[in-house]
Amino acid sequence: MAGKRKNVTRKAKAATPRVDDSAPALDVVILMLDGGYPSTTIGPLEVFHSAGNLWNMLRGETAQPRFCVQVASLDGRPVPSLCGVKLVPHCGIGDIKRADIIIVPASGLDVQERIARQTKLLPWLRKWYARGAYMAGICSGVAFLAESGLLDGKQATTHWAVADTLRELYPTVRWEPEHFVTEDSRLLCSGGVYASLDLSLYLVEKFCGHEIALQTAKSLLIGMPRHRQSGYAVTPLSRPHSDERIKQVEDFLHQQLGTDISIESLAARAGMGPRNFIRRFKAATGRLPRAYVQMLRVWAAKDMLEHGATSIQSVSSKIGYDDVAFFRALFKRHTGMTPGEYRERFAGMRISHNGTAQGTLLPVAAT
Repeated sequence: MAGKRKNVTRKAKAATPRVDDSAPALDVVILMLDGGYPSTTIGPLEVFHSAGNLWNMLRGETAQPRFCVQVASLDGRPVPSLCGVKLVPHCGIGDIKRADIIIVPASGLDVQERIARQTKLLPWLRKWYARGAYMAGICSGVAFLAESGLLDGKQATTHWAVADTLRELYPTVRWEPEHFVTEDSRLLCSGGVYASLDLSLYLVEKFCGHEIALQTAKSLLIGMPRHRQSGYAVTPLSRPHSDERIKQVEDFLHQQLGTDISIESLAARAGMGPRNFIRRFKAATGRLPRAYVQMLRVWAAKDMLEHGATSIQSVSSKIGYDDVAFFRALFKRHTGMTPGEYRERFAGMRISHNGTAQGTLLPVAAT
């Protein structure tokens, strides 16, 4: 599983990028958490193990492993995963003697319960961070870094579905969940479960250079790291609330998607003055009326593009924007992609007349 270690002695300090083939392999520790997502342990393991190995082997060249990988559970015992697969680690966290990079996998959506069951991990993370190790949290596993206090005042991301929960639990963290991968002061975070591959390749590129990362991606047939996850989020337009008047206005806005409607007319429909309406709308939905309408229109545009709409101009017009340049800018601000890029990534697979599949599989890194 892991590359052979060269017989060298290194000081316990922060790892630095290495592009020299003669440099010692960096030590990566990938954790296993009880009830976590197994792919967020196995995926990084395969990426780090492949770096300098798989590409060379496929080309008949001598392998040059770039990382020495260990997988550790809290106590060294096998760990049941969320999917019922039992994972067997190399060792327990107490057995780790070297660590340049530590990967904390996704633990599940019930983050507080998961942390409560595995609190002994927190001082261990703080210890190795103080010794200079890079810490990388995947998806909900980022919560362990936040709970340990390491992310206070730092930039971080996580899966969009738990972003609001973590923002409430850890308000001193600078949450930016639109990003797939963030890095701040040797602390790295990634979005969803399969963003573990993005984060791992990001680290390969950081420490081994772009060419090794590209070779690793090609040999595993995976894309190079993505940057934003907002295009993947199914964000509810409105949080749950009990303001019936505002609910009626929301229903009306859904029915009048492409129509420009003034605040005054919406307020009149709700039986309120404009100021009171804006205050009530924000309190109920979490958004100002204009921002809500923009989100509603972007949501509708995403749906059209996912179903293969061919004309960006027609999509723009249908949702109420005659200025297609404004629509493109608005769409990119909300999703991190242009409408064309979003359609390319998310439109459903199509079958051509000759029976071959066409469409939107994620591209493998180009040769």
